[in-house]
Amino acid sequence: MATEAKQDLASAIGWVPPANWPARSRAECKAILTAPGMRFEMEEVDIRGVRLRTWKNAPPNLRAIALLGQSHGAREFVIYEDERMTYDAWFRAVARLAHEFQARGVKKGDRVALAMRNLPEWPVVFFAAVTIGAICVPLNAWWTGDELAFGLSNSGTKLLVCDEERWDRLKDRRNDFSCVNHTFVTRAEHPLNGADTLESVIGTPKQYASLPETTLPDVDILPEDDATIFYTSGTTGRPKGALGTHRNLCTNILSSGYNAGCAVLRRGEPLPEPQPKTGLTVIPLFHVTACSAGLMGNIAAGNTMVYMYKWDPVEAFKIIEREKVSSTGGVPTIAWQLLEHPERKNYDLSSIEAIAYGGAPAAPELVRKIREVFGALPGNGWGMTETMATVTGHSSEDYLNRPDSCGPPVAVADLKIMSEDGSRELPTGEIGELWARGPMVVKGYWNNPEAAAETFVDGWVKTGDLARLDEEGWCYIADRAKDMIIRGGENIYSSEVENVLYDHPAVTDAALIGLPHQQLGEEPAAVVHLAPGMQASEAELQEWVAERLAKFKVPVRIAFTPDTLPRNANGKILKKELSSFFET
Repeated sequence: MATEAKQDLASAIGWVPPANWPARSRAECKAILTAPGMRFEMEEVDIRGVRLRTWKNAPPNLRAIALLGQSHGAREFVIYEDERMTYDAWFRAVARLAHEFQARGVKKGDRVALAMRNLPEWPVVFFAAVTIGAICVPLNAWWTGDELAFGLSNSGTKLLVCDEERWDRLKDRRNDFSCVNHTFVTRAEHPLNGADTLESVIGTPKQYASLPETTLPDVDILPEDDATIFYTSGTTGRPKGALGTHRNLCTNILSSGYNAGCAVLRRGEPLPEPQPKTGLTVIPLFHVTACSAGLMGNIAAGNTMVYMYKWDPVEAFKIIEREKVSSTGGVPTIAWQLLEHPERKNYDLSSIEAIAYGGAPAAPELVRKIREVFGALPGNGWGMTETMATVTGHSSEDYLNRPDSCGPPVAVADLKIMSEDGSRELPTGEIGELWARGPMVVKGYWNNPEAAAETFVDGWVKTGDLARLDEEGWCYIADRAKDMIIRGGENIYSSEVENVLYDHPAVTDAALIGLPHQQLGEEPAAVVHLAPGMQASEAELQEWVAERLAKFKVPVRIAFTPDTLPRNANGKILKKELSSFFET
């Protein structure tokens, strides 16, 4: 039945497999790519008491990736508006800033927080921290001052680097993160009180190339040393910090390459020599997708990355045409907007070769449109903050053939489908909770052993996603067991928004659900019950939430019910019944 459904869906989007495709089975591709002496050769390593397959040729740590970047020399690394930063200039700034961090007392294991838009300074700060063994804490730049202060305090950050917009949100809350001893602010246009400018240490990106040539500070870093804390939504409504290692991030470089190699071999073509390309990065670097799955591989390959001040489809068209961008994506939202914007026909977008995404549900129709409109190869994958991004992936013909799948696991990863209570593994084709294992899975949650013990079991991460595996190992996400809404790649934990609504004096009952949205995947909407004799409008409650949480968490619609919300025998709200409030 699963095979028939897959074929029906592939036919529905108008795709017929070419003759002689696939030229090789996925197992044959794996045998070729992972053979002894090949780039994707594997070896077994003991990681926290569990024997796991790892990429034998993965860089040992992020210092090695920085040195790879230095080797690309005069090749352009980042383009941002009228700023163009070469790899050599980037490395000079990284090394200078790394020494400054040490001079400010940052030692191995200390936390350095990074809160800013996608700017050329972002990869400078990130690598200045991790190459001296500090733990980089990329904070969500969309967060409110309260949320940013929580991240700083929870992580015990010692040094903060941010842009002026983030500093404006934080500067009056310094008592909430007294752990921070030093702050650097970049691109400040107003006098700073209690912070230094980043430019006073390394200058502006246009000046990086004139910095003295400097080596990185000498620090020993092991693959399993702590490298990052990326925050994800938590069960209490406050984020949880996923503690990643150097191995986690380095694994992604070869995982992405492995998936690309499989696509070529499945087509029956020889593996090509790697060629540097230009990509448009439109999702925030504080996400593991952009940082771990994107930035690391781009540096290793010597690719050029183009950043935008903020996402705008027409500006993206201009950049693609001007810079001959070959790839972009990140989340389905981006792909939909590129496809459907009426200005698209006015630009030469023929350089686009691939549009890949993950992080949010994608309609199979999107796969067909990418191929039809751009003539580009679509790609999709699955991962989460707790897996430092890539676990599964497929592209090109494989994705067209299974447009409702997120692909099979990479060679170093394992998947299994477990019963609701986690006591038994379910047979092929049955839907249950997806568990994942591999060298990309993080150590646990920062300062949260209870949540870590509940989520990480003997090397496996319990993902909270409901899924099934087909007979060839392809994964199909059916739903999320966790009460999570993903809006354009941004996680919204329902209880966090519900708790804010409950704080309103007129609200006595509230629930948040996700409404399907073609571009964003889904959007948050709330159903509330007001206390007798009390009044509140949709706009008033939206403003109430906006004052307390990041804007992407604000419900786009709020429906009111005269009765309390429907519940089951255990008192849990029956959220599946709430979508009827928004049917038109």
